[in-house]
Amino acid sequence: MNKINNDVWVFIEQRDGTPADVSFELLSKGRKIADNLKSELKAVILGDKVQVLATQTFQFGVNEAIVYDHKDLAHYMTLPYSRLLSKLVSDEKPRVMLYGATVIGRDLAPRVASFTKSGLTADCTDLQVSDVNYLRKDYKNLLLQIRPAFGGNIIATIISPDVQTQMATVREGVMRMEKLDKPIEGRIRNIEYVADPIDSLVKLIEQHRKENKVNLKAAPIIVAGGYGMKTKENFALIQELANVIGGEVAGSRAAVDAGFIPSERQVGQTGVTVRPKLYIACGISGAIQHRAGMQEANKIIAINSDPDAPIFGVAHYGIVGDVMEIIPRFINEFKLKLR
Repeated sequence: MNKINNDVWVFIEQRDGTPADVSFELLSKGRKIADNLKSELKAVILGDKVQVLATQTFQFGVNEAIVYDHKDLAHYMTLPYSRLLSKLVSDEKPRVMLYGATVIGRDLAPRVASFTKSGLTADCTDLQVSDVNYLRKDYKNLLLQIRPAFGGNIIATIISPDVQTQMATVREGVMRMEKLDKPIEGRIRNIEYVADPIDSLVKLIEQHRKENKVNLKAAPIIVAGGYGMKTKENFALIQELANVIGGEVAGSRAAVDAGFIPSERQVGQTGVTVRPKLYIACGISGAIQHRAGMQEANKIIAINSDPDAPIFGVAHYGIVGDVMEIIPRFINEFKLKLR
């Protein structure tokens, strides 16, 4: 008889033994969900020479690391990874399974969900657990999968009431990465990797990977511009202000679509989620998909000509006025202060 439980699992994405930040962010959230469910948090790791990585997960509250450690799993490959994980989920039926909404997570999660007939919600920005009454029926311990929908015009709460395992992919940066003060004395369960002919249907011949040179998530100060900057030439003021105060440049989706700034610098639901010490939003109206990516900044300054712009709802300091007049004043004042 298959085991049914309330455990919370997190797929740990890694490259060459280095974990993706989003995986440890999900462990921090998973620990809270497991505490809510009064269950265990488990990390699932596939790779080569990943025993050290397994022990690192204990710093985030993992009770058990389930490990497939084999040279054939050194690089992510869809067929063996999805086969092994699908069997594991089918056999043990965790209550919750979380993945990062990365290239790998978006490839792996739907395959496992389809095979195991589990619920799956993509690109979540928040996760909660609650008892729910749905269609006059009570459900206990449902995962509330929260994400913007309809182009970011509403926030949807999605549930999977009729399945045992509830799965979600979560965007990078939306959960806080929080190490425990005292790591849990977890256990490592090594499972033997047994090859299957299906694993070799696709072979990795060569791999070329270019690291992203832009790291908005680590920036303490971000100056972001929106469509309200009007032209690419005007957007140069954003770069100048950022240079003066030692910040990184970012933009809204509208600014990216208009060609003012490259897509790797986009903040929001379809871009990067950031938590800087200071976020200066210039000419950004503040649609819900943008606010989802920056509203947890420590301090937010918003500059917009529309006094009713949604961005003022999350700003600590709001300035109503023309960005083309206000930004140069900012630049001059900072230059005077920094002399």
